[in-house]
Amino acid sequence: MDDFDTPAHTESTSTQPLDALPDLVTAWGRGWARSRGVPRLVSVPGGFRADVGLPGHRVRYVLHTWDGALLAAYGRRIAAPGTWIKISGRSADLRGALPPRWTLADTGHLMSTPFTAGAADVQAPYAMRVTTAGDVVVATVVDGAGDTAASGRLARAGEFGIIDRVETAPPHQRRGLGTAVMRALSDHAARNGMSTGLLVATDDGRRLYSSLGWSVRSEIAAAYVDEPG
Repeated sequence: MDDFDTPAHTESTSTQPLDALPDLVTAWGRGWARSRGVPRLVSVPGGFRADVGLPGHRVRYVLHTWDGALLAAYGRRIAAPGTWIKISGRSADLRGALPPRWTLADTGHLMSTPFTAGAADVQAPYAMRVTTAGDVVVATVVDGAGDTAASGRLARAGEFGIIDRVETAPPHQRRGLGTAVMRALSDHAARNGMSTGLLVATDDGRRLYSSLGWSVRSEIAAAYVDEPG
């Protein structure tokens, strides 16, 4: 366990509904880790740690329950290069609690939706392929030459399905392929017992997902300590 003082409010309780924010953040973290091949999450005060192990992103702390004192403690004690902190909250609160060496990253948006089944059609010359790689479902749109035009991933965390890495290659953008990928993953999730979708979107992604019925549950603020290359 990391050497932190216990904050006034650290974990969700059994009296909270299943869709309480700490549960959603934790489920998203579990699915994200599974999608990215990151080892099992480690519980820390206020949330969890993910040992990502990549240059510039060695370790990630995600906090769903925090106060200024806890954020300041993290900022002082875990400030090795390549460390990230993400919180369910505002960038201004994160910036105000962390020492100057921390750099703010773009704000994300935790979003959710009820999954529904339904076909995901794409028009020729495109074709949709849905495959499973271990615990992760991958939806891929290929063009007439068989090259990837768009793709996305789905990983399970209990009744939740976490959607990750939805991308459309620049030459194929604005043709509805991202929407088709989202619908293919939603269909697979609904038919396999996942009732609720979760993801963290960029500002651009938020607009797409909102148009598909996803709702914002929280801002996700982020900061990191730079690791020179």
